[in-house]
Amino acid sequence: MVHHVYCLRCRDDTIYTGYTTDVERRLGEHEAGNGAKYTRGRTPVELCYVETLETKSAALSREHTIKSLSREEKERLIERGEAVKRDEEDGETASTRSP
Repeated sequence: MVHHVYCLRCRDDTIYTGYTTDVERRLGEHEAGNGAKYTRGRTPVELCYVETLETKSAALSREHTIKSLSREEKERLIERGEAVKRDEEDGETASTRSP
């Protein structure tokens, strides 16, 4: 099973970061108002960043790291589609794609 960390750009131009095993399903949940409480009332949302990791642990750790970034750092991450090449803690590899 693959695990994803993703960023959404909300209608109010804020950036939401989350974890899922199915990006398309989760995006649909956000759009339908059944996603995170944060994104309700901020639709439509736009998928702007996805990072794929091999383990849930690595993905949740990466989600935490991204959530702790400043707005400027998140914008750079999204703009460049940049990802950590290797998670130092458990040696998991990561990949990114821009939607």
